[in-house]
Amino acid sequence: MKAVTLGSDGVEIKELAEPKPSQSQVLVKVKSCGLNRSDLLETQGQSFGHTGGDTKIIGGEFAGEVVELGEGVTEFKLGDRVSVEIHAGCGRCEMCRKGWYTSCLNYGFASKGHKANGFTTDGAFAEYMTNRTQTLVHVPDEMSDEEATLAVTAGTSMYTLDVMGGLFAGQTMVVTGPGPIGLCAVGVASALGAEVVLTGTRDNRLEIGKKLGASHVVNVKKQNPVDFVKELTEGIGAHYVLECSGAANAINDASAMIRRGGKIGLAAFPSKPVEVDIANLVRNNAYIYATRGEGKSACHRAMALMAQKRFDAKLIHTHTFPMKDLQTGLKYTCLLYTSPSPRDS
Repeated sequence: MKAVTLGSDGVEIKELAEPKPSQSQVLVKVKSCGLNRSDLLETQGQSFGHTGGDTKIIGGEFAGEVVELGEGVTEFKLGDRVSVEIHAGCGRCEMCRKGWYTSCLNYGFASKGHKANGFTTDGAFAEYMTNRTQTLVHVPDEMSDEEATLAVTAGTSMYTLDVMGGLFAGQTMVVTGPGPIGLCAVGVASALGAEVVLTGTRDNRLEIGKKLGASHVVNVKKQNPVDFVKELTEGIGAHYVLECSGAANAINDASAMIRRGGKIGLAAFPSKPVEVDIANLVRNNAYIYATRGEGKSACHRAMALMAQKRFDAKLIHTHTFPMKDLQTGLKYTCLLYTSPSPRDS
């Protein structure tokens, strides 16, 4: 099979042996694989702890078709369309037993069963890939492969909101940074019944946010987002701020936007350490949650919302490239991402 590999010679398309599914695995024919800034950073030399040797296959979020079943697989059949979660925990540590497999205590140790597609283990920029059944999400017939690929992105937002943060209908929610994670968070939070404020620097991204359900949008170059949120909430502040920008002052802004006892979710990777006003967080009895990906079967819940047309994830998809044009895709990705965070602003 053909696969995009990253090694000492850079990014190449190589001919590799087709993998075979083992017990409780399926072989998936890859139909669509997301290309985002994490992939870009890997090609530029940033390591995410790959444990599979000198050469790796990149690509994390993907959708495809089941073409072969491993021993004991009864939950799926040949021809099933699936979206695939990035993370498969070891299944035996304390965190995995709770369903928090993105916090697996054996993270990065493939020998102990942990797997993170395209990061610590081989990914999906390939014609075929094997995955465990617990990472697979059924895709409705009417949904495109490109949209199905975004179930993992939406699942990351879902996990941060419903499991970690406990967002409830009727609450005021602020999303800072209209990148893929942030825009999916707008769609998910709106579908869950929140009043959503989206902040960012690019009007075109903010317009997409409106279409995904944001009740209010704030261009931070033109308007102070803290003042806006305070005025909207009559001085009390938002229930929850989900930080997806990675901007240097984002956490302090979030701290200023929440009400006493409010919650802050962190879903971005700032490019360098940032200074945080801890005293303000303490004074306001703030709760902080950080996530590095999907968990607790959140992709299934996100897929349900997408299948019910509660938000249109297709709006987040920008371009489609064949495998042979990956370098062109990387150039477009570099142009699309201008913030210091893999999660985008």
